[in-house]
Amino acid sequence: MHHVPPPPTLSALSRPELEALLVELFGEFATLKQAVTELREENARLKGLKRRPSLKPSGMEKATEPPKPRKKDKQRFRGKVAPRVSIEDQVIQATVPPGSRFKGHEPFLVQDLVIAASATCYLLERWITPDGRTTPAPLPEGIDGHFGPELRRFVLMQYHQSQSTLPRLAALLCSVGVSISKRQLQPLLTDKRDEFVAEARDVLRAGLQTSP
Repeated sequence: MHHVPPPPTLSALSRPELEALLVELFGEFATLKQAVTELREENARLKGLKRRPSLKPSGMEKATEPPKPRKKDKQRFRGKVAPRVSIEDQVIQATVPPGSRFKGHEPFLVQDLVIAASATCYLLERWITPDGRTTPAPLPEGIDGHFGPELRRFVLMQYHQSQSTLPRLAALLCSVGVSISKRQLQPLLTDKRDEFVAEARDVLRAGLQTSP
């Protein structure tokens, strides 16, 4: 069995080091959890467990009116090819000669990645109260500063878990449409990280409690 070295003395680590260690442990836990899931599915396949039968069209449908595509079947893709996101079905029609009989659909799974930037300009209402004070509308919950929480999560993950440098992070974000500099990136790594650290800690604790 592979020997796991004991953890360092936590009391001797600084707060940034503790946060980096937490993010690293969270990444390792997610990788191990995925590996366990794949091993269980492979074990079930080797034992010859039967899959859920899929109902195919009888072939008696009209040639010009194929039936509607069936609902998404979670058992269509198993093992390493099973995506971890919801699958969107898209029907591709074929050009066939008249009199052909429809024989169902042949699934062909394609996984892709979409990384895109978004920008929202919040028009905050401003009111003057009867006593002369100006009262603006508050920002939506979770918005703190000119960069959203999802961007901050991405920056923290890339910096601590993927060991990406500030210049590389700035170049990556600019390449997908985010207007940001290295000077603007630095506060995202150092300021107001308590909520993100608490969120990562809660996810890690929940995973450790539910994982076999």
